[in-house]
Amino acid sequence: MTDLQRILGHFQESIAAKQASMVALGDSIADAAQLMTAALRNGGKVLACGNGGSAGDAQHFSAELLNRFEMERPGLAAVALTTDSSTLTSIANDYAFEQIFSKQVRALGRPGDCLLAISTSGNSPNVLEAVHAAHDGDVRVIGLTGRDGGPIGAAMADGDVEIRVPHERTARIQEVHLVVIHCLCDAIDQALYGAG
Repeated sequence: MTDLQRILGHFQESIAAKQASMVALGDSIADAAQLMTAALRNGGKVLACGNGGSAGDAQHFSAELLNRFEMERPGLAAVALTTDSSTLTSIANDYAFEQIFSKQVRALGRPGDCLLAISTSGNSPNVLEAVHAAHDGDVRVIGLTGRDGGPIGAAMADGDVEIRVPHERTARIQEVHLVVIHCLCDAIDQALYGAG
C-alpha cells in the first residue's frame, strides 16, 4: 500500500464514521445540548474532563464556551478540569490518579451543573470516578464515548445523556468527538443567543 493509498483510506474511514454517527447520534447530541443550555441559562456551568486527546477536547470545548464559538456573545461558564498541573499532580500524588477529576467535581460542581465526561473507550477510571462524583452532587452528566461505551456508558443515570460514537478505532472516535463538540457549541449558542 502506498502512502497516498493510506492517506485516502484515513479520509474514507473518517467520512464513513461521521456518516454513521450523523444517523446514530443526532438525538443524543440535541438532548445533551438541551441539558447544557438549561444549566447555563440557570446560572450553572459545564465542567469537562478526559485524558490525552480527550483532555484536549475538554479544553477545546471549554475555550469555545468561555470565549466564543462562531457568534459574538458573552462568555459562558465552562471549566476544563484538565488544565491545572498543580491541582492534578497534588491529587495524583496525595491520593490517586483515579481521583484527579472527581475531587474537582466535588469541589466545583453544584446541583444543576453539567459534566462533559470524555473517553473514547469509555474505560477511563478517573473519568468514571468523575461521573460518580457528579451523581453524588446532583450534576448531570454527558458521556462522550465510543466502542461499547465501557463502564462510563454503563454508569449513565436517569437524566444523563451518552453520546456513543459507533466505531472501534480511537482516531475515528476522536474525529467524531470534535464534530460533536462543535455541534454542542452551535446548539448552545443558537438556544441562548441565536435568532433561529
